[in-house]
Amino acid sequence: PRPLAAAFLVIFLNIFSQVHASLATGPRQKNSAFYEIRTYDIKPSKMKDFVELVNKYFHLRTAHSELVGFWSAELGAMNKVVHIWKYEDFAHRTAVRHALANDKDWQGKFISAALPLMEKQHNEVAYLVPWCQIGKPPKEGVYEWVTFQMKPGGPALWGEAFRAAINAHINTGYTKLIGVFHTEYGLLNTVHVIWWNESPDHRAAGRHSAHEDARVVAAVRDSVRFLESQQNMLLMPLPCSPLK
Repeated sequence: PRPLAAAFLVIFLNIFSQVHASLATGPRQKNSAFYEIRTYDIKPSKMKDFVELVNKYFHLRTAHSELVGFWSAELGAMNKVVHIWKYEDFAHRTAVRHALANDKDWQGKFISAALPLMEKQHNEVAYLVPWCQIGKPPKEGVYEWVTFQMKPGGPALWGEAFRAAINAHINTGYTKLIGVFHTEYGLLNTVHVIWWNESPDHRAAGRHSAHEDARVVAAVRDSVRFLESQQNMLLMPLPCSPLK
């Protein structure tokens, strides 16, 4: 009967809208600017050569678009570099990539020399979460890059609990938040969090204090309900990195 069919349709639409909301990417997409995160694995015997090449020629690359940061892994990974680029939108990225392909100095001096030094390249597109801006460190230091693989559902599912856990760490005062990025292309439901610390020992002492802080423990305990896995790296900024 038509009334029964109409009732089922209403139920279906309600369920669909709830599922769609749980998978929504959230308000961050109101801002078209995004960040490309590039991770390169360098051949173990060629890491020194790669860093020297970057220091010598990377100004050719930064002439085309904004570099946020460039780091090499010290702990948690080896022979790995991570760099972040900001683009105003996808058309901007396309234009930059086209210009780079036609930049003879960039291709001849850097790319041709760098590619034989690499084992693997990986990239992701990510947005800053809407409650975060790129932070500025008070002075030179070290960076902790923490990657959280969250349960499917996006920020609509786990965003509030995750933000509370981040804020609990900020409120301890032992570390400074640099940025929180949520992937749009790459492994979905991935969140990268970048922290700044004065030194590895400063970070270790702060973490010890945070683990004894009831506010941090409670917030983390609530957020891990949505967590699949996590890993971290201690990163050292390269000379070309705007974030030192």
